[in-house]
Amino acid sequence: MATLNVNGVQREVEASPDTPLLYVLRNDLQLIGPQFGCGLAQCGACAVLIDGKEARSCVTALSDVAAHQEITTLEGLPARWAKQKGLSADEAKSALHPVQQAWIEEQTPHCGFCQNGMMIKATELLESNPNPTVAQIKDAFTNSGPSPNLCRCGTYTAIIEAVQHAATIMAKGR
Repeated sequence: MATLNVNGVQREVEASPDTPLLYVLRNDLQLIGPQFGCGLAQCGACAVLIDGKEARSCVTALSDVAAHQEITTLEGLPARWAKQKGLSADEAKSALHPVQQAWIEEQTPHCGFCQNGMMIKATELLESNPNPTVAQIKDAFTNSGPSPNLCRCGTYTAIIEAVQHAATIMAKGR
């Protein structure tokens, strides 16, 4: 039995220690934000935040994550934002994370398959750099982490625009 802190909730799972975190999240905890893309940490579709840093859950074994580490999936971004902004429980229920809101307002995804990883990476970037330049956004998506975040539809321009929009929303604190 393993204990995980996922989206602010302690969860017990029964899985082999070498099971990829992605499988535990999707199959045992029914969290469908992280996607299976390549299984080799080369595309970013499976990305999650572990203690605020992007991790590729397809190659992160269950045993690599300690019970005290905070795992945040796409589904947990609203609660993460609410906690950071000190929102009440009622406010948190109806809140989206600014990255999610920007993705909607900018109509960023085409097929949407890569968007989990893109939003996770954007969140990591904006938490460390609240006003990134286009060059810094491109650098975050291509040079940080184990490999670039890949979009099969080629919506990179829309993704950059959504990150910029999210930065604006975050600056306003809404």
